[in-house]
Amino acid sequence: MSNERLIIPERSRDIGDFLVGRLIPFRKKRMVGPFIFIDHMGPVTIKKGHYMDVDQHPHIGLCTLTYMLQGEVMHRDSIGTHQRISPGSVNWMVAGKGVTHTERTPNDLRDGSEFIAQGYQIWVALPKNLEDIEPEFHHIDANELPTWTDNDTQYRLIAGTGYNKTSPLPVHSELFMVEVKTKSKYELKIKGELHGEIGICIVNGAIEACNEVVEQGNMLVSKTDDNCTIVLKENTHVLLFGGQPFTEERYIYWNFVSASKDKIETAKKLWKNKEFPKVQGDNTYVPLPK
Repeated sequence: MSNERLIIPERSRDIGDFLVGRLIPFRKKRMVGPFIFIDHMGPVTIKKGHYMDVDQHPHIGLCTLTYMLQGEVMHRDSIGTHQRISPGSVNWMVAGKGVTHTERTPNDLRDGSEFIAQGYQIWVALPKNLEDIEPEFHHIDANELPTWTDNDTQYRLIAGTGYNKTSPLPVHSELFMVEVKTKSKYELKIKGELHGEIGICIVNGAIEACNEVVEQGNMLVSKTDDNCTIVLKENTHVLLFGGQPFTEERYIYWNFVSASKDKIETAKKLWKNKEFPKVQGDNTYVPLPK
């Protein structure tokens, strides 16, 4: 691999009943385009006594993108949203100047039966001039997202613009997120179709790039104008994401992202003093990490 390319392994860690694999930020690569954080949740078996319960926690300066591959999650936030997300649909929360939310296993699925949950929790940094906008929430159903096929390879445009298509998700910068699934070996065309930096997250299967094979559980970071040929092996599932990087550095502390360290310090004080907006009817509180 040249210095312009980087293979990032998924670093697994336990958070209660869940195994989460973090892809970025990584010490050698803090962001890919405007994408600043990607966690891979599961696959994990949800069962009695092991439900998903992410208590009330805050965000500033970013948008959260939740994309489920298996299972369902209920999102609630401080602007009054109560939205269930199923596989293939997208939850997009614009934190802006500050929002609080929870993510839990829906009540009707807490009946003792078992199901598999797997998905991605993604943070997209907001442009500097939009960091203090009012919080918003948007849900896009799976059937509203652009989908197409090339022979037996399936595409879905989750966010942004790519392959001459645009997702209905209301993003704030030049970015893309595309899901690709193959049945047979497939040469992936990127040049001219996507623009900026690119991360290729291998959900299942393997890819071959620049005479190296990269297996699932890793992410390849490159540039969309590189000349390296990328071949997806048969039965491979990848997520492509990235876009134009920001000119300013972004700082990240816990759930806070900003181009300003002062804004992060202010958010820390507000959360510590319990002065953030709250999810109605929810008294849980995740303390500020030391």
